[in-house]
Amino acid sequence: MKNISFIIPSYNNLQHLKNVYASIQKHAPDAEIILLDDGSTDDTWEWIIKQKCIAYHSEERVGHTILYDRGIDMATNDIVGILHADMIIGPNYVENMLKHLEPGKVVCATRVEPPLHPEGKEKIIRDFGMDFDTLDIDAFESFVHVTQKQYKDVTTKGMFAPWILYKQDFQALGGHDPLFAPFPYEDSDIFQRWILAGYELIQSRDAFVYHLTCRGHRWNEQVGRDDDYFKIVSQRAARNYLRKWGSWIRNNEFQYPIIIPKYNIAYVIKNCTYDALAGLEPWCDRIYTDDEMQVLTSHYLDVEQTKTTYDLTQRVLVTKYNDPHGENDIVVEFDIKRMSQSDYTYLQQLPEIISASGSVGEFQLGNLKISIAHIETYEKELITLN
Repeated sequence: MKNISFIIPSYNNLQHLKNVYASIQKHAPDAEIILLDDGSTDDTWEWIIKQKCIAYHSEERVGHTILYDRGIDMATNDIVGILHADMIIGPNYVENMLKHLEPGKVVCATRVEPPLHPEGKEKIIRDFGMDFDTLDIDAFESFVHVTQKQYKDVTTKGMFAPWILYKQDFQALGGHDPLFAPFPYEDSDIFQRWILAGYELIQSRDAFVYHLTCRGHRWNEQVGRDDDYFKIVSQRAARNYLRKWGSWIRNNEFQYPIIIPKYNIAYVIKNCTYDALAGLEPWCDRIYTDDEMQVLTSHYLDVEQTKTTYDLTQRVLVTKYNDPHGENDIVVEFDIKRMSQSDYTYLQQLPEIISASGSVGEFQLGNLKISIAHIETYEKELITLN
């Protein structure tokens, strides 16, 4: 336990933070603890500096996408792990994670959660308290002692927070992508990059945390209701995820990522509208419209460019002044006025359709004319950050 560092960012979660800190002190007293205050206004920083930990304070809220990496940089141990502020670790947590760890491997724990979300094979639903002030820690720890015997040394292929790995392995790929700052979807991004880099991702079924869920960034104001801030940044992050990966997140029943091939795909749209441009641009690498006067294009760039680090002038183009077929591997042409719901579904599933049955040439799919000049995938180019 002396060789592991726990990184825990927190935004206005002081009462939760006290609980996770106490659980580490109890069950992993030799571990290094790094607490990062994300611009809190609830006296979090004043409490942190009184604890036996490495402390970091951000004057403004930057999000855990940035602070996880900042904390890992500050860690003095070879092994690092993250925890959410609304988690508490159970007995033998560290031992039952470390026994599976080796270089090139990421080990996640098993979450025990109250009945707030649907059940899943990667977690256990049990009610040991719905908030920081109703935790039945004794009952949780008794449950852990019993359940650890049942699942002793069992692992499955899955991935979710909290996890541990070697610091060197984390930093080798550049850490979390700041494209997703402040959050979310930085986790799905890095999980896929770990897999593509050849890391083994496993879940220890006898290392338990109690996870209250969503209190660190989503339900700060009221349990069960997404904060307005979360809604705004979540929508922005989702659009950036699509721009990067070309498809939406897919996991199996154990929350192990299913990686969908990344192709170079361009849309060529006739009779394009602003709503069509806004809805479809993130799903492709380039989008070409018949907006010859570039009024539509300029308006979209003014609204959207501040929400992404991608240079949208290289993604949003006008057909008259560019050659879609000469600049892209796969070109999809359609008239927005003729689009059906099935056509939109085809666009969202196009990488999987091409992977399953695509070949060089042209074909019609609904109202989509699809031209494939090259079939090459680019997902491995996303492993490391530029």
